[in-house]
Amino acid sequence: MANSQLKKAIVFVAEGTEEMEAVIIIDVLRRAGIHVVVLAVEVSSGPVTCSRGVKITPDAYIGDDSVKIGSFDAVIVPGGAGGTSVLSQNAQVRSILAEFHAQRKIVAAICAGTLAIKTAGIQSKVPQPLRVTSHPSVKAQLEHDFLYKDERVVVDSNLVTSRGPGTTLEFALKLVSLLVGEEKASEVAAPMVLNFSL
Repeated sequence: MANSQLKKAIVFVAEGTEEMEAVIIIDVLRRAGIHVVVLAVEVSSGPVTCSRGVKITPDAYIGDDSVKIGSFDAVIVPGGAGGTSVLSQNAQVRSILAEFHAQRKIVAAICAGTLAIKTAGIQSKVPQPLRVTSHPSVKAQLEHDFLYKDERVVVDSNLVTSRGPGTTLEFALKLVSLLVGEEKASEVAAPMVLNFSL
């Protein structure tokens, strides 16, 4: 999936998004030279208040004509119960997730965000059960529709899922690896003083 063209990723945010996950994903991808657009859902202006009260100012708002969704290479759903509820129920988000998956672009979700993969109906469009993971608190809502894995990061073709705030660096670096290559992921990881290897 990696090549030399500038890669672009959308990170959805909504009221109640898990801020650690959102900010770590945005930061790591930007360190790798990936153009990231933070796209707010069901907020029409101003910042988004995340699950612990941290405010994130989005780059754009869903439905903004200046954001050409089809030109992006990846779409990412952070967790957070409130944010996931908004993102999972939003028709535009569900459509974007399904379209990206069908086009073999990267679709990624972490924590409770994996529920948005379920509501997008992606699993009904593939012949084999998709492998996913999530925060343990939502496992029961996923394990009957997917091949559920209790692993920190799960990659099933162009679908990438992860477990929660503590796995976000691994998740983000896996996205870097898939978008721009393992060498770039290693380069970005080196100064982070990680306690795991890629």
